[in-house]
Formats: sequence, structure tokens, C-alpha cells
Amino acid sequence: MGLEKAVLIGVITKDQDEVKSKEYLDELEFLTFTAGGYAVKRFTQKMDMPNPKTFIGTGKMEDVRQYINEHHIDTAIFDDELSAAQERNISKILDVKVLDRTNLILDIFAQRAQTSYARTQVELAQCEYLLPRLRGMWTHLERQKGGIGMRGPGETEIETDRRIVRDKIALLKKRIKTIDKQMAVQRGNRGKMVRVALVGYTNVGKSTLMNVISKSEVFAENKLFATLDTTVRKVVIQNLPFLLSDTVGFIRKLPTQLVDSFKSTLDEVTEADLLLHVVDISHPNFEEHIASVEKILGEIKSGDKPTIMVFNKIDAYQQEHIDDDDLETERTAKHYSLEEWKSTWMSKIGDNALFISALNKQNLEDFKKRVYAEVREIHVTRFPYNHFLYPDYEEES
Repeated sequence: MGLEKAVLIGVITKDQDEVKSKEYLDELEFLTFTAGGYAVKRFTQKMDMPNPKTFIGTGKMEDVRQYINEHHIDTAIFDDELSAAQERNISKILDVKVLDRTNLILDIFAQRAQTSYARTQVELAQCEYLLPRLRGMWTHLERQKGGIGMRGPGETEIETDRRIVRDKIALLKKRIKTIDKQMAVQRGNRGKMVRVALVGYTNVGKSTLMNVISKSEVFAENKLFATLDTTVRKVVIQNLPFLLSDTVGFIRKLPTQLVDSFKSTLDEVTEADLLLHVVDISHPNFEEHIASVEKILGEIKSGDKPTIMVFNKIDAYQQEHIDDDDLETERTAKHYSLEEWKSTWMSKIGDNALFISALNKQNLEDFKKRVYAEVREIHVTRFPYNHFLYPDYEEES
């Protein structure tokens, strides 16, 4: 089956300028690719605020409709969450499948959910998204031959009504509560071992780092949300054991339904003693990614935990920097060398900032040494009589 052809639609407003709009559409394109689609064209419109009936203006909507007809496009994807009314109105005009960013992210989660727990969480988020949109949602189904946005409960519950979906939501919440209790018991059974959690934006290399450190095979792929289920591994650096967990990646404009239904997955973060905030320094918007992650950490009351910033993919950054040096362009932050970055706000982080390449295993000794020191301090505070068991870190020969 070939990739589904899609057009992407966004707006430029006073809150979201042209540069920001382009960044979001870049991300939307990557989301579309991850979901199994191919973005053929983008449409943007400058407006004070999105049109409450059709999101974009009638003239621009006509341009989109003509393009869709002429190029046999399957799907129109909007960069912001559409109301039920907007979705219905747009579907009538465009006569193709209409998705918004939230629906797209939910669809990727539906594809990626491996365990029954993750599937239950995704199904709950999808049902909560579906509930206000039930009226007329399936009227265009005869031309929506499955594909992106049609996976998960939507496909199996076309004849549903609000009462059935509400019952389903109650049932799923009950199921999640039961599993949460089991997981809380499991976490309790791990004893007082120090717990470290990898957090970060989606696709920054957390799973690759997890594989390198724990020498285990956690699924890692250059797509968004490769990891949904939290993986916990026992890791030993020198002779010091601790638990390391890999968590779901964060993203800007993350649907509230997902934050709510994945709260329990993030319990690994809330109960961790130390956070390793992994950042893809080769991404042009990595500073915004940091802000997005910190915002969500604040929402789950984990913003003040001891944190080490791990700037990953320095190999990709250095390569880009070599390529950029050939261009005679005005130097901005985008052209900083790693040394220049280190002298900016990063210098205030001090030894809580590490620069590595998990893929190429660059600077991993420094990483292990720093994590060892931090874990040792937490462990010794917890078990003062154990301090002599864990001497200072010894470099591997």
C-alpha cells in the first residue's frame, strides 16, 4: 500500500508568526510521514484568528478544494485542533478525509501501542476526542477507505452513540485504574534502588541512549513516538546498580487527552530520583523543545527534580556546522559552534550539561562518570552505611 497523499493547512496569526508556523508545519509533515502519509503541499493563511466555521477563509478553502480535486489528494490535515463543527463544515466543502493535529497524533499512538496498557490509554484518548465529534462524524465514511486517522476504536464503532462511548470511557478508566495499581505495586517492589528517568522531546535519541547504557535492545527509530510503553532496565555503572526508565517523547501542542491518559506512564518520571533531560542539539528548534518538555514536567509536578541536561547528537550538529561554515551568511545562533553554545545560557548549568552522541558513543565516559556521581550521592544519602561500597568513578581503560 502506497503512502497516503495529504495537504497540510496552517495559519499565521499574531500568536504564531511565519517562522513559528513553518516550524509547526515541518513537524506536522514529519507526523504525517510517521503515520504513513506523504505531504504533497502546504497551505497557510495570515489571519487575526482562525475562522470559527472553516478554520481558514472561504477563498483559501476554495484554493485547497481545487488543488485536492486536481491532484487526487486523499487527506487534508490541519495544524490545530478543529472543533466538531469546523470538521463537519470542512468535510462537506473538501469532500475528503479531514484530520487535525490531535487526530494525527492519536493515530500514530494507535499504531505504536504495543502493550494492552498502552492500547487502553490510546483508546481512552481517542474516545474522549471522539465524543464531542460523533454527530455526522461518519457521514463521509464511504469515501474514507481506512488509513490515517481511521485506526483504533473509530473503525470498530462506527454505529456508536454518545451513551456507548461514555460507557466505554468509564470502562477504560476503570481498566487503567486497575493496571495503575498493579504498576504501583511493581514500582514498590523495586525497593529503594535509585531511579533515573530519561525525558525529552520525541525523537531526540532517548531509546538509543537507553540501549547504549543498559546494553539492551529497546526499539529505536527515526520517527516520532517510536517508544510509547515505558521501558525500565536495571543498569550497573562500575558496581553501582540503579533503575533507568525510557518514557514517551513529548511534543509541542500535545493533545490534552493524551497528557491525561498517559499521566500514569509518566509516573516513572514523577517517582524518579533523577531526570536525564535528553536534547537533540542538532535540531534547529532545540531550545523550544526544552521549553515544551519543561512545561509538561511542570504540569506533572516534576519541574524541580534534580536534572542533568544531556545534549545528544553532537556528531550531527558538528557535521551541520562544518557544512554551514562554507556559506557566507550572517552568523546567528544557528551557526554557533558547540563551544559557542557552551558559553551561552548553558554555562550556567555547569557540570549539569553533558554533550554526547549516543549513536557514535562520543563522550560516553563523561556521561557515565557524571551519572555515577549523581546516583552515588542519592544512594549514599539513602544508605549512609553503604558509602564505602562505591568509591569514586574509575575510568575504563
